Amino acid sequence: MRTTGSREIYRNPWIRLREDTVERADGSTGVYSVVEKPHFAIVLAAERDGFWLVEQFRHPIGRRAWEFPQGTWTAGSGGTPEELARAELAEETGLRAERLEHLGHLDLAPGLSTQEFDVWLATGLTSGPTAREATEADMVTAFVPATELRTMIAEGRFTDGPSLAAYALLLLRGSH
Repeated sequence: MRTTGSREIYRNPWIRLREDTVERADGSTGVYSVVEKPHFAIVLAAERDGFWLVEQFRHPIGRRAWEFPQGTWTAGSGGTPEELARAELAEETGLRAERLEHLGHLDLAPGLSTQEFDVWLATGLTSGPTAREATEADMVTAFVPATELRTMIAEGRFTDGPSLAAYALLLLRGSH
């Protein structure tokens, strides 16, 4: 497939939507809408055979959702993927990790978006202050034993796709 044209449809500080005109291998043409968002980090903060989760209201789905701490740099900020993981963990939970292990790099929704994410396992945790953004003011942090997390997943109470993919990477290592 070859892109023959592209135009910006919408932009704000967090997202850009573009429309690409494409030519397929058979010569037919079409349009792709592409969501551009910055890459993010997701952190599985593990200790005592369990994990630290966050819950917050997610406007697009109209309800609160449990997930692993995750996020991206605010506009104008930046750093390495590991620095982002450490920053998000501290910002959302107040936890600092002695060790971070990179579990993998995944595509969020490759048929729709350019966004990718790195998955990290955080261990050797110590507590500190949070630094939540205004959009995270209602965020709740809770320690959940691994057995309870599996129950939450089975019962449909833990449905965040990136969090589930991150947990799958951990399980592939033979942990938790």
